[in-house]
Amino acid sequence: MERLAEQKCEECHASSTPATDEEIVQFRPQIPDWEIRTIDGIARLSRTYRLSNFAEALEFTYRIGTLAEAEWHHPVILTEWGKVTVQWWTRKIKGLHRNDFIMAAKTDALIPQHEK
Repeated sequence: MERLAEQKCEECHASSTPATDEEIVQFRPQIPDWEIRTIDGIARLSRTYRLSNFAEALEFTYRIGTLAEAEWHHPVILTEWGKVTVQWWTRKIKGLHRNDFIMAAKTDALIPQHEK
């Protein structure tokens, strides 16, 4: 299977097909540190990254925002001292789409090597 971090997001519509259980099983090994959490009845990918201080957390948040704009797919990001929590899901389908897994993998690729 092609690496998720090397793929591009596709445009989603309300009629787009959510990720199937089989796809999720295939995608998970590429994003092992992400959890699937259900919030308000909607499945989301969620991960908290630990960083050394607020400045690093803020810089990482900026890199995620730049990526989100480039792919036109936007997460929820919570930036705190020494940590950044990111949640990806597709609002138009109220659940998980292949794009969310792609973006999770791309987000992992942004983390500084010394923080991995």
